[in-house]
Amino acid sequence: MAEIMMKRQLNKKKGHGFSRKCASLVKQQRARIYILRRCATMLVCWYFQGDD
Repeated sequence: MAEIMMKRQLNKKKGHGFSRKCASLVKQQRARIYILRRCATMLVCWYFQGDD
């Protein structure tokens, strides 16, 4: 009986690790997209500003 309880607890911990890893990856991707968006905005602004 104790073995079954320990296995269940391990499975729960694995699930939390997976969701934590997914959350970390999502956070990284959002940061990358934010940086790319800012760079693209700056480039577009510089392009139009130099058109004078």
